[in-house]
Amino acid sequence: MPVYKDKNGTWFAMIRYTEWDGKTKQKCKRGFSTKREAQEWERKFLLCSNADMNMAFVDFFGIYKRDMQSRLKQNTWESKEFIIKSKILPYFADKPICEIQPKDVLAWQNTLLRHRDSRGNPYSETYLKSVHNQLSAIFNHAVRFYNLSSNPAAKAGSIGVKNADEMQFWTKDEYLKFSEVMMDKPVSFYAFEMLYWCGIRLGELLALTPADFNFQSHKLRINKSYQRIKKQDVITEPKTKKSIRTIEMPDFLCEEMQDYLGMLYDVQPDERIFTITKSYLHHEMDRGAKKSGVKRIRIHDLRHSHVSLLIEMGFSAVAIADRVGHESIDITYRYAHLFPSKQKEMANKLDNLRKGGDADVSEES
Repeated sequence: MPVYKDKNGTWFAMIRYTEWDGKTKQKCKRGFSTKREAQEWERKFLLCSNADMNMAFVDFFGIYKRDMQSRLKQNTWESKEFIIKSKILPYFADKPICEIQPKDVLAWQNTLLRHRDSRGNPYSETYLKSVHNQLSAIFNHAVRFYNLSSNPAAKAGSIGVKNADEMQFWTKDEYLKFSEVMMDKPVSFYAFEMLYWCGIRLGELLALTPADFNFQSHKLRINKSYQRIKKQDVITEPKTKKSIRTIEMPDFLCEEMQDYLGMLYDVQPDERIFTITKSYLHHEMDRGAKKSGVKRIRIHDLRHSHVSLLIEMGFSAVAIADRVGHESIDITYRYAHLFPSKQKEMANKLDNLRKGGDADVSEES
């Protein structure tokens, strides 16, 4: 359709188009300085409304955002959008999405691989994997729902490695040394006690309220997570459906948390009991590790430490997964090297079975 000149001298476009449900709608956009600007907006709008794969990558990202933002947790979308806008759009924004080839993706990957920060450090393998996954997700969406012929990011192959960051642990003795020096700041001490002895995530810790504790039954309810998004406190559902769970607390931890709640002034059942920041706890990890002499690990490594402790105590992957809110296959895969080997027991049972005996024999010492 043609564009028009408004009474005030600017240009506007009036478009009739058909929605996905077959209904005809009209769109008017005013305020363009020139006729060419109005025509360009009209062209892009029609491409997007028809999901024409000749549209620019940045325009398809608008469609992707419209389709996906409401399906994801707010903090998940914020992280995804930041990566796309800072690492992907600067390279692919103006390219027609149907013309992006695997060789273009390879060239983009090479720019990421060559990157060095002010200290000369490259992007981590985990971060490279995450960035590539965001690009591939956009192309997959175009293939699945908008008839793009193929995913050039998949053809180019991935870069980086998932979970490449080294997993570290504190033994029980290391944690006890650390926790002892934390006693001078009760909020820090009790926060780390919950992280280590329950294996909960940091966001789950910061979302806890008095109503989540049942000290009679020693139960702790995990059904929410805390995030700080755009300077606002946001409570969301936990990371996955499996993360919604009830944890049995040891006696000593019940007593400690009752003491802690008793220190809080007029706290209401639905009020957060740890109103500290993630940054505060990172600083406290630095302070405690230095003062106690134990190696510095990440906050999330306390969760790994809890899993490691449970494995050492002889619990199964299924039981551990239920406690920490994982799938058992994830526990088996990520912590396989920590589980005691059953190879000797298997060999003994096979040997005994072959000789005509009972396969149910104990492992030799």
